[in-house]
Amino acid sequence: MNEILENIKVTDRETFIKFIDLLRKDLLENPNGWENTTLPEFLEALSAYSSDIQGYYNNMKMNVNADEPNWQIFADIFKGAKVYE
Repeated sequence: MNEILENIKVTDRETFIKFIDLLRKDLLENPNGWENTTLPEFLEALSAYSSDIQGYYNNMKMNVNADEPNWQIFADIFKGAKVYE
């Protein structure tokens, strides 16, 4: 994954838009780094990862409550859907 994409802090709508632009660029430049390259695959993974993201936060020992959404959680879900099986 693009280092800038991995490290971007998404704090508001504007940085989320920048994040989505970087995510799209990453798909175009690095499709082999993506498990879910079609829209149906990506949307399926997006749904599944949205359901499972609290487990990710718990496993990483991050003090994040996914039931209190914010722009960073949305970005984390999109990043996870890139590779989630």
